[in-house]
Amino acid sequence: MVSAEPSYCQRERDRNMPRQNVSSGSPFETPIGFSRAVRVGPLLAVSGTAPIADDGGTTAPGDLHAQTLRCFEITKQAIADAGGKLSDVYRTRVMMTDISRWEEAARAHGEFFGDIKPACTFVEVSRLIKEDWLVETEADCYVSGE
Repeated sequence: MVSAEPSYCQRERDRNMPRQNVSSGSPFETPIGFSRAVRVGPLLAVSGTAPIADDGGTTAPGDLHAQTLRCFEITKQAIADAGGKLSDVYRTRVMMTDISRWEEAARAHGEFFGDIKPACTFVEVSRLIKEDWLVETEADCYVSGE
C-alpha cells in the first residue's frame, strides 16, 4: 500500500523551498490581495490575467484577439520576472464572455503557444470584473532551472 503521507525528506525539501511573489503593477493586486504570479520551487502559477493596458485602462475594447494577446504579453512578462520562459508553460486557461468568438482567442493563443502546445481549456464565463474585459487567462509552469 502506498502512503499519501509525504516522506520526511519530502517534507524537509518542501519546507525549505522559497516562495517568490511577482507583481505586474495591476491596480487590482493590492485591494484583492493577490500576486500576478507565485513561484514555489519549480512550480509557477500565473493568476487570472486581464487585458489591462499600461495606463490601467482596458486594451482594445471590443477586440477579443487583441485583448487575448495583451493577456499573454502580461503573462509572458510575469513568467520572465519569476525566472522562467514561455516554453515552461504546461497548462493554460482562457475564460471569455462569449464562447462563440473562441476562434479569435484561439488565434492569439496559437501566436504565443503554437510551438509549445500546452494543455489548454477555453470556457465561457458570465462576466469578468470589468464590463469591457472580454477575456482573462491563466497559466501554470514548471521552471526546471536549465
